[in-house]
Amino acid sequence: MPDWVELRPDAEHIATSYDMKNNVKPSYWGQRTSFERRLLVVAALASLLAAAFLAAFVAALLLRPADVNSLPQTSELRRSSGAHPATFAAPAAVGKDGEDVCSDPACVHTASKLLSNMNDKADPCDDFYDFACGSFVDNTRIPDDKTSVNTFSIITDQLQEQIRSLLDEPVTASEPRPFVLAKTLYQACMNRTAIEARGTKPLLEMLRRLGGWPVLDEDKWDEQGFNWKDSVYRFREAGYSVDYFLDFSISVDVKNSTKRIIDLDQASLGLSREYLNRGFSDKLVQAYYSYMVDIAKLLGADKTRAETELKESLQFEMLLANISLPLEKRRNATLLYNPMTIAELQRKFPSIPWLEYINQLLAPHLTVGLDEVAIVNVPQYITDLEKLLRTTPKRVQANYVMWRVAGASVSYLTEELRRRQLAYVTALSGKTERESRWKECADTTSVSMSIAVGALYIRKYFNEDSKANALEMVNDIRQQFRKTLEEVEWMDEQTRSAALHKADSMASHIAYPSEMLDDNKLTEFYSGLEMSSDKLMESVLNLTLFGTEYLFSKLREPVNKSDWVSHGRPAIVNAFYSSIENSIQFPAGILQGAFFSANRPAYMNYGAIGFVIGHEITHGFDDQGRQFDKNGNLVDWWQEVTKLKYLEKAKCIIDQYSNYTVKEVGLKLNGVNTQGENIADNGGIKEAYFAYQAWTQRHGQEPRLPGLEKYSPKQLFWLSAANTWCSVYRNEAIKLRITTGFHAPGRFRVVGPMSNMEEFASDFHCPLGSPMNPPHKCKVW
Repeated sequence: MPDWVELRPDAEHIATSYDMKNNVKPSYWGQRTSFERRLLVVAALASLLAAAFLAAFVAALLLRPADVNSLPQTSELRRSSGAHPATFAAPAAVGKDGEDVCSDPACVHTASKLLSNMNDKADPCDDFYDFACGSFVDNTRIPDDKTSVNTFSIITDQLQEQIRSLLDEPVTASEPRPFVLAKTLYQACMNRTAIEARGTKPLLEMLRRLGGWPVLDEDKWDEQGFNWKDSVYRFREAGYSVDYFLDFSISVDVKNSTKRIIDLDQASLGLSREYLNRGFSDKLVQAYYSYMVDIAKLLGADKTRAETELKESLQFEMLLANISLPLEKRRNATLLYNPMTIAELQRKFPSIPWLEYINQLLAPHLTVGLDEVAIVNVPQYITDLEKLLRTTPKRVQANYVMWRVAGASVSYLTEELRRRQLAYVTALSGKTERESRWKECADTTSVSMSIAVGALYIRKYFNEDSKANALEMVNDIRQQFRKTLEEVEWMDEQTRSAALHKADSMASHIAYPSEMLDDNKLTEFYSGLEMSSDKLMESVLNLTLFGTEYLFSKLREPVNKSDWVSHGRPAIVNAFYSSIENSIQFPAGILQGAFFSANRPAYMNYGAIGFVIGHEITHGFDDQGRQFDKNGNLVDWWQEVTKLKYLEKAKCIIDQYSNYTVKEVGLKLNGVNTQGENIADNGGIKEAYFAYQAWTQRHGQEPRLPGLEKYSPKQLFWLSAANTWCSVYRNEAIKLRITTGFHAPGRFRVVGPMSNMEEFASDFHCPLGSPMNPPHKCKVW
């Protein structure tokens, strides 16, 4: 889950837009100004306090003081006899309203975090995000090396420190080879002396090996020796991407998820399609162009030539963007499933020698014939690409792809190149400093060698109790989603039966696969990979080539949906749902911090990680996940009438979020692109809430938190959920997120789902018509 921001939409405007949409006259509360509402609240509170003081005075006369020695002095873990989460049974203390208050250190710490984040002067019925996160927003300063600060980034920072300590440890003679490789890559990245001494030589030699960059070679560049297909073959051999003209991959066949298939798609671009299509004069396109020119100059190009030739190559990339399918049109998986044999490809797109092309990329692992089937995601893109390649000079094509090679290499070269890269990143995201070198190197290593680094991490830092507790919470929340499927009135029985089978078939992957504790399996996986402590760029290319070889070699292998390698990224703060596997995954990295702790009340865990668990489960039934059946196959298992009702409910979510405006940048959210995440948020919070209510029925009411005694466990559940999305962003980062992302900013991941929940309005006594209790609510699940 990417970067997040603080946003301040006009809460009253949101309420009004709902009222206008439904032609409903605002309630008495809805017609009051914020000032009038505060006066009414103050008056009501004053009356209540007066009554409370009177009752307390009478009670004091009638009752003797409690014997403090009779209160529990120790904490204990309360575990249920069934398959339910173990939770902390906090010691009791008498609160102001007679409720128990937890005084354990873990509860004190939890309360302190909530109090430091919230703005209790805000009205929770006006803007719950401001109420739960207002002080976090006001008091958090984004470091110069970050684009945002949020719950995820805070835990990620802690994880980085742990990974650094692991990679900094000296290599021992008995250490398994994968750990040695990871430490060697980290050392190569930290070895700035070697990097600076080598300068730009590694990249310049690589460019020559790949056929030369015309803007550098000038008139000496051999146009006759260039062919776009040959350049792809060379990139494949060197470890660079093969997707600059046409995306080539080996993927799972979405209509038969037991086997793999060749997949052809539109090209990956150096700048998002959404920006490139705005034209050459767009601010970010200009920043991208300036960056291209400056990198070429730093590598030895003449400035005037670079400006002229790279403008032509950028215009070529803009044409690639123009013939690409937009994100909004890529949400229907059926439209992207166009199987063709290689013979059919040859007839339909004759300018490309498909049999040669595909076999060159798959070599040396296997050879395919003319009857081999490939999935063509966007056939029109290939038709348009053929025309574009025929009309674009070879020099322009070569300048473009060699720029992409140079751009992909900058991070691993000299500080001079990296400083220019930072200036471009600043224009794109707003951050003005690079991360500390050790952070970059820890990131590079943990992303590139996620299995080895993850295995190191879980052995030293992961609390095994968290794995069992999280699995129990998953089962609890799944039961609540199952109840939702049983109860929704708009679903016919045939579709309901298929939905229940899908929910029951959903697999869970918690923390890490057990194979990651097996040194022999790790060593076998990384066999053949070589690292050098003084050659960073070459080491990274070895890794990317290693990954390509691994994936391309899988074409003929049956799909193992529980394969440990594909679930072996435990050192990451994230969670996932896979449509192909019909599975949810919660890596070890997210089972900590604000998301989960066994030593705090269950309402905190259900509100935080429970919200995330529910979110991932619901992804199986969002606008894209619902297109796949229980086995992960692209099958339309919906009856037509029910499908139309679903789309109507999804449109409500689309319209709701499309009406949210980020005031700081004056942009509305893209309700179409974010609908899957928004549907998952709305379903996830509901499932987590009712799972906690079921937990309470089994175990009884939990104690409240110190300093927050006036808030009930239900209200603390909502506070915990909101705290997971407390965020501050740079304006540049939020613009990027809105333009190209699939997640709504943090504010709307709170106010959107919670304003759709009657239970939230009831728990906080929000009058109908208040912003957090609009008359019209959207609900898919």
